[in-house]
Amino acid sequence: MAHTTQFLVIDPQNDFCDLPAAWQPAHPVTGIRSAPSLPVAGAHADMQRTAAFVRACGALLDGITITLDSHQQFDIAHPGYWQQTDGRAVAAFTPITAAQVRAGAFAPRNGALLPRTLQYLDALEQQGRYIHMVWPVHCEIGSWGHGVHAEVLAACGEWQLQRQRAVRNVFKGTNPFTEHYSAIQAEVPDTDDPDTALNTRLLAALGTADRVFIAGEASSHCVRATTEHIVQQLPRLQPGWTPARITLLTDCMSPVGGFEAEHTGFLDAMRAQGVQLAHSTDHF
Repeated sequence: MAHTTQFLVIDPQNDFCDLPAAWQPAHPVTGIRSAPSLPVAGAHADMQRTAAFVRACGALLDGITITLDSHQQFDIAHPGYWQQTDGRAVAAFTPITAAQVRAGAFAPRNGALLPRTLQYLDALEQQGRYIHMVWPVHCEIGSWGHGVHAEVLAACGEWQLQRQRAVRNVFKGTNPFTEHYSAIQAEVPDTDDPDTALNTRLLAALGTADRVFIAGEASSHCVRATTEHIVQQLPRLQPGWTPARITLLTDCMSPVGGFEAEHTGFLDAMRAQGVQLAHSTDHF
């Protein structure tokens, strides 16, 4: 049986990349440059290395999957959803707990959403994975920031023509009432929204591969959550599958500033479970 290799590129989007000014297009009306809204230090270089990996190893890659963080202005993880006690705005990078909401320090601007919001925060905190964070508006559907880093997009386009197959695109985050770091499942799935449930199709596709390379942004959040879910779910869904089939390209991912410990802890935990760690320039 032929061996197969998949490449999973997580959220290689403009809003997450610390792009130099020359890579930031000017708005056709205002003339203001479209700066990334949530840039991760080192991500631009990460994505350049990711593109180089696709070009160097394209003949070995039987499939490429790109996940796309996909939000709108109205989102529980964006400032516009929230207000403080006195009605003032809530700044980006503000953590919010269920206890703070119950105490009245923060509340959804739409008061009718308070029960649903508390239910979500309670469920999120019970998992012990993350405290809810208010992020800058990012990866807004249809915006430049939602788009794929230009060099990654070009390299993947070349691969498609060379291999005569399409890249698989996986959208995540369209539900405004739950965080969706992982491409496998929302942090708190919405029973009324199948797009937040376990993505068994993606898991099945990755599970058939003998080797899965993973790159993307950010290692402290979306790369971490996706990889953790793969390692957690695939052995259950596909007996005999082992984490050793995964290779994290550590020079093609970086953490959100302030979350470096989460990045290190993630890599250490994955290594301990058998996941391979490598550089994109290693011999494969």
